[in-house]
Amino acid sequence: MGKLTVVLGDYPHARPLLDGDVGLDGHQVEPVEVAPVIGAYRRMIRDLEFDVCELAPVSYLMARQEGIALTAVPVFLNRRFHHGDVQCAAGSGIRVPRDLEGRRIGVRAYSVSTGVWVRGVLRDEYGVDIDTITWVVDDDDHIEGRVPSNVERVTDGRSLGDLLRAGEIDAALTGNAGTGRAGAPRAGWSAGTAEPEPTGEEGPYPLFPDAGTLAVDHYLRTGVYPLHSLVSLRSELVEREPELPTRLYAALAESKRRHLAGRPDWAAAPRLARQARQLGTDPVPYGIASNERSLNAMVRFASDQRLLDPGFPADLPSLFAPGDYPDA
Repeated sequence: MGKLTVVLGDYPHARPLLDGDVGLDGHQVEPVEVAPVIGAYRRMIRDLEFDVCELAPVSYLMARQEGIALTAVPVFLNRRFHHGDVQCAAGSGIRVPRDLEGRRIGVRAYSVSTGVWVRGVLRDEYGVDIDTITWVVDDDDHIEGRVPSNVERVTDGRSLGDLLRAGEIDAALTGNAGTGRAGAPRAGWSAGTAEPEPTGEEGPYPLFPDAGTLAVDHYLRTGVYPLHSLVSLRSELVEREPELPTRLYAALAESKRRHLAGRPDWAAAPRLARQARQLGTDPVPYGIASNERSLNAMVRFASDQRLLDPGFPADLPSLFAPGDYPDA
């Protein structure tokens, strides 16, 4: 039985596979812990360091375009809405989305998935000309060389949170995509940097105070539910064992089923539990068919933002390893 090194984030619906409660036919799963897991994305893309690894979906698409020997199964372990991810600096005068035009907005790196989704929603829903915005970054992209000219790098070592508090940027994304960390992914990354609290006129405040309502409305109108991770494999393994993607998909689907058999309310993942209540359905659906609208939106947004070349494959099955992927 061959060993497979597997790196996944700390998701309760993936633990049965990592803990050995769910088997992967023909293989012994050897979990590798990388904290934060975003640090593993770069290592997988640049060095193919692991056999199986969670990846940011936009980074995966970019890797495929660059010919990096990776493929994936349509397992999306994490999903998030994004209307609540934009904070505005005190005194910026930003009140509506179009006020962001011509401003400076902080984001960890231009190609981070949160940034791609936020820019796409701002343009599609609110008519924001995102090309007029200067995107201020303080970390590298996993795949370099694709950023447009309106991206500026922080060079003095200060974090995006520092710049937002000082009013030197007009707005910033939150969490791991912006002010909730500083620099490249490393141990203690998120915990080490205090995120500016939205406090109204005396401090950073949200662009959308009613973000939750707007996000659900957007989902109900469009069917787009932002993807935030997928599961990749080294292509060499798939070439050697064409059935591996189907088996891996089945094992991850069973892992989710096994977890939900004991915790059907998603209580072990509070944000996913909240999203399950908002949507009235599975907060992390797997498969291509059940994620068609979200996948198409992600490819379109990444293409429009010049991260993918014109004509990037829009045939969704071609983005994944050949296999059997029933919705799960």
